[in-house]
Amino acid sequence: MNFSNKLFSIQKKSNSLLCVGLDTDPKKIPVHLRSKKNGVLEFNKQVIEATKEFASAYKINFAFYEVMGKNGWAIIEKTRALLPTSAISIADAKRGDIGNSSSYYADAILNKMEFDSITVAPYMGKDSVLPFLGNKNKGVFLLALTSNQGAFDFQYKKIGNKRLFEEVVTISQQWNTNNNLGFVVGATKSTDIRAVRKLASDVPFLVPGIGAQGGSVEDVIRHGCTNDGFGVLINASRSILYASSGKDFAEAARSEALKLNNEINFFRDKYF
Repeated sequence: MNFSNKLFSIQKKSNSLLCVGLDTDPKKIPVHLRSKKNGVLEFNKQVIEATKEFASAYKINFAFYEVMGKNGWAIIEKTRALLPTSAISIADAKRGDIGNSSSYYADAILNKMEFDSITVAPYMGKDSVLPFLGNKNKGVFLLALTSNQGAFDFQYKKIGNKRLFEEVVTISQQWNTNNNLGFVVGATKSTDIRAVRKLASDVPFLVPGIGAQGGSVEDVIRHGCTNDGFGVLINASRSILYASSGKDFAEAARSEALKLNNEINFFRDKYF
């Protein structure tokens, strides 16, 4: 089974489009865990256990762990091992380099570290992306239209009659011979999600920007889902991770995940 089919199968079985972002900041975890040697790992463990009923994917943002040096790398691997098999694992590593380097990045993260998928930057073109697409069981979420303000610096620049992000989506789909390509599309660019979906009718979208960043769940569902009401992974990080700063953080994370999942499914029922 290729990656896209596996993801859609998991979403249908779980009736969930929710992705929990484990962008764990050691400075923001509850005080009682900060002094513990494995405080971040314990925090992740409890959040995963509390939210796994509602999540079809988990995303680990490497930056929050790389800053801790070798201990951070160990936490990435241990956190990855804690993720349930009922959810897709996403390495939010934003790699992208010349072919040889990309081959090693792909081998390290998708094979050695056993992530199901990875985020990849498209700027260096086809030869920098193809190594990540080589295994049909492993997915690539290519940065297409991001939720940050700096997206306007390049992604909206016109190339002929198309904007740059539209060129990225159009051209990169020619490389999707294994049906394992998806796109990162920011929720705060909700009016343009429709444009990306029009160009890519059946590939999965990873959608950050919901929750603390203020993206609209309704707009993402209405404009981003495939015709059957699936096809998007709506990521929430801070709003779930830091729903409480106390010892009840796991229960609060569960409550927030449930609330968001219910909101997502409410709009799915409305539009599909």
